[in-house]
Amino acid sequence: MSDNAVADGRGYVLLATILASGMAFMDGSIVTVGLPAIRANLDASFAEAQWTANAYTLTLAAFTLLGGAAGDAYGLRRVFMLGIILFGVASAACGLAWSPESLILARAIQGIGGAMMVPGSLALITQHYPAAMRGRAIGTWAAASSIAPAIGPILGGALVDLGSWRALFLMNVPIAVAAWLLCRAKVPADNPTAAVRMDWTGGLLAVLGLGLLTYGLTRLGTESGFQFEVAAGLTLAGALVLAGFVFYEARTPSPMMPLDLFRSRMFAGVNVLTLLLYFALAGALFFLPTALIQAHHYKAALAGSVFLPFVIVMAVLSRFGGGLADKAGVRPCLTVGPILTGIGFLLLAPAVAQGGFWIAVVPTMLVMGLGMGITVAPLSTAVMNAAPDERRGAASGINNAVARVAGLLAVASLGAAVSFGFERVLATAGTETAAMVRSAGFGGNLERLTGVDPAEAAALWARATIAGFSAATVLCGVFAILAGVVGWLYTGDRKQG
Repeated sequence: MSDNAVADGRGYVLLATILASGMAFMDGSIVTVGLPAIRANLDASFAEAQWTANAYTLTLAAFTLLGGAAGDAYGLRRVFMLGIILFGVASAACGLAWSPESLILARAIQGIGGAMMVPGSLALITQHYPAAMRGRAIGTWAAASSIAPAIGPILGGALVDLGSWRALFLMNVPIAVAAWLLCRAKVPADNPTAAVRMDWTGGLLAVLGLGLLTYGLTRLGTESGFQFEVAAGLTLAGALVLAGFVFYEARTPSPMMPLDLFRSRMFAGVNVLTLLLYFALAGALFFLPTALIQAHHYKAALAGSVFLPFVIVMAVLSRFGGGLADKAGVRPCLTVGPILTGIGFLLLAPAVAQGGFWIAVVPTMLVMGLGMGITVAPLSTAVMNAAPDERRGAASGINNAVARVAGLLAVASLGAAVSFGFERVLATAGTETAAMVRSAGFGGNLERLTGVDPAEAAALWARATIAGFSAATVLCGVFAILAGVVGWLYTGDRKQG
């Protein structure tokens, strides 16, 4: 951040957007290392633990579209500041939750606040930085925003080990206060750029469709018989509602997701890339800490610290990636970056099986950080440059919603892959101990098992955990590599996309 940028107010815009969006992105991942402690303290089931993550991601994904459109309609700064307030209040409620249900509800409200902040962050930067400076500014924002979800498990693990899982959420309150005060004092007010009515019907369809789809996918991985059929029906119903959402958006005069933006080959391509890549990233981030804690007895802080190499490399390269996109175009970055990331995900399976922190896990995280560091800033630059000035809020909202939907689908659907790998090991064992381990499940509490040899149960549980995680992370690797293929085919070789 240069002195000139600070002097003319741009630096304050950048700082405020980084603080606010950083909270939103961090809270998507920080909960992962706290789930075992949350389950033990609130006596939550595995499904309730999944919904602690999914409730936040669901509302963040669904309402991000409305958040982007609201910024265009009512003013970016106004909506952004309201989002900060809502996020801070909901974070306090999360920290004071007394049951799984109260935590899930507060997480859902927290996601709505995040949905008002995230699209406004990128749109405010685009509004206040000229095109010649935009790539580097977006690169700085992307570096900080990409670090946030990766540093979440590191910070979260330390907080859980040193104190309580409640600190994971309560720490947001002073950050939210600081971001709101900075925005109020230093970020200039703006006028609405698109005088349109809010698309509340579209928002309702998006929330309902994503909710049904997520609930169905979550249950598909854990149910059998008639309950499996119910889960499949809910999944199908969610898909049909989302199809109705697209049909409605194509015909309403004021859509929150203007489909005409997808006529741009660049815009359509980068959103497909985002869906594939962030599906893979969210899946790996969500299941990795639990696998290390459960299979290799990592402390929560150590399990979170495996993301530190990923964070450092991404931080260094993201700002460089923004400048590279300005000079050479986005296509090389959006091809090589996702493929390298996919290779990193594929390497995670043997790395976690081996379990060594320095010799296996850290080198793999470095590869992942290299790939994502090359990708994130050019991806954001491509999205904003592919949209007309008057629809930047909507364009940012759509792309952020796609990324959040990808994470939502990953956590919900990859649970089935984890269960498949986990169950396959137990079925092969075919012992009474295996039946007991099955009742504990992936991410459960082995200490509650009685009547089995603890050493035998722990060894079998570790093998099943590694198999379940490996099944998920191989899928993550395939999706990330496919994202690189999409980057090559659809982003072209133009400097600005």
